[in-house]
Amino acid sequence: MKNPKRCGWCEGDALYTKYHDKEWGRLVTCDKTMFEFLTLEAAQAGLSWITVLRKRENYRKAFAGFDVKKVAKFAEADVERLLKNEGIIRNRLKIAAAISNAKLFIEIQKEFGSFCNYIKQFLPNGRPVVNKPKTLADIPASSPLSDAIAKDMKKRGFKFFGTTICYAHLQATGYVNDHLADCDFCK
Repeated sequence: MKNPKRCGWCEGDALYTKYHDKEWGRLVTCDKTMFEFLTLEAAQAGLSWITVLRKRENYRKAFAGFDVKKVAKFAEADVERLLKNEGIIRNRLKIAAAISNAKLFIEIQKEFGSFCNYIKQFLPNGRPVVNKPKTLADIPASSPLSDAIAKDMKKRGFKFFGTTICYAHLQATGYVNDHLADCDFCK
């Protein structure tokens, strides 16, 4: 596609542009990818997404390729190892949350068959929400959908996954498609 029109938030950084064009807003049906985004979104809390995106490969190495069963078995020695890893965000609470969230993620998989099935139960008719906003200002930071999911996940014990992070997770995984209406990648 020659000179495609994109959502304005991704312009100016090649990594951001690639992420926008190839991943953001595309439906994820693989629980491994869902866990990856859940972990990265939680790590992002209070930071910019590009900061985390630049550390993504380091996170893959540090968190066992986002194998949820392996991460769930991480112990205090792993926390200490991760706190020394300069390639990730070295925040004890976020690292501990990633491990705890992995255990809870597995519980959701057992209950619903997959994490994707769990998310789908909140969606209208089990289908992704397609908003097609006209401007970036039309994109909310949260929604009643992210409020409901975040509330349920908090009740289950998830950490660093409030409504704003939940909404970003839904956008990243395509359960909410907020590509601008005139974006060539809006499907």
